[in-house]
Amino acid sequence: MTTEAIAPPSTKSQVLRSFDVAEFPALNGLEEEWRFTPLKRLRDLVTATSLTGAAPSVEYGDLPAGVTVSSTGDADAVLTPFDRISALAYGSAAGVTVIEVAPEAEPAEAAVIRLVGKGGDAAAARTYVKVGNFAKATIVLEQTGSVTLADNIEVVVGDSAQLTFVTLAEWDRDAVQAQHVKIRVGKDARVQHVQVTLGGDLVRQFTSVEYTGRGGDAELWGLYFANAGQHQEHRQLVDHSVPDCRSYVGYRGALQGASAHTVWVGDVLIRATATGTDTYEINRNLILTDGARADSVPNLEIETGEVAGAGHASATGRFDDEQLFYLMARGITEGEARKLVVRGFFAELINKIPVEELRERLGDTIEARLASAGS
Repeated sequence: MTTEAIAPPSTKSQVLRSFDVAEFPALNGLEEEWRFTPLKRLRDLVTATSLTGAAPSVEYGDLPAGVTVSSTGDADAVLTPFDRISALAYGSAAGVTVIEVAPEAEPAEAAVIRLVGKGGDAAAARTYVKVGNFAKATIVLEQTGSVTLADNIEVVVGDSAQLTFVTLAEWDRDAVQAQHVKIRVGKDARVQHVQVTLGGDLVRQFTSVEYTGRGGDAELWGLYFANAGQHQEHRQLVDHSVPDCRSYVGYRGALQGASAHTVWVGDVLIRATATGTDTYEINRNLILTDGARADSVPNLEIETGEVAGAGHASATGRFDDEQLFYLMARGITEGEARKLVVRGFFAELINKIPVEELRERLGDTIEARLASAGS
């Protein structure tokens, strides 16, 4: 009996998609999509066929008018998993947390929801965000506590709606998370996703975007800061299959301390039907100390020549000693100078968050990390 080798997919559109974790082969770290990830540090998320731990609790205070939070046993899938852990999360989640913005609602304040991990066995979670047609809202999802977690977040932005969606991973130092965020953008809709990653031992976040009508606009912004020993991995797949849509991806990261490791892989697929697409992606990394490593891989796959624009860029560099000298020559101490340079590096992204208290908190957290360099 002979066995025919199965060729790997030659395009992102051919990647296996399934809700059944058994249809995905066991992970060995040699796969292109997993080659940067230290699989052993993902614990049971790599080997388990089901997850039975307690999911993070969902906590929130007063919600602005037009926004509701509820739970349900199931919800129509927006995300069809295309990796093993995402399928594991889908099949193991005991229920779905639903965050909904009513059609035409325009809440005056941001809705802040917290997912709080309580430790224990590896767990799964599923969150569903639904923004009705013509609505305009800001939703902040804070993730804290201790977890070993596989989770999916599914976001549907209705026609002509506008959503600013902020996800903050500020887990305890021992936490492990593998997350997939799927965003479906309606006709003439606009979504701005700001992804902030600070905590955890290993955090791997995959964000994918699809469009359902012309005029869809998606901006994906990311801010991450890895300390000694942390592994932070961010991947995106923006799938342009509809004409006349736009996307922009801009991620920035800082690293300090021995074995701090960040990974950014940005994939943009422009299908033959997606004429008039306008897209750009850029990743910038700032290495603050020796012993840190940043991997950055931008990819563009274009199946039509009729695009409005398509480009990508990546840059990784060390702390600029000339900037530091310039500031110190004007009487600023070295510590304060370093804070100013790094805060300036992140300023554009922090200012994308329309919640003043959260902007100030992030600035303070970044400065505290700089003050504890080498710890």
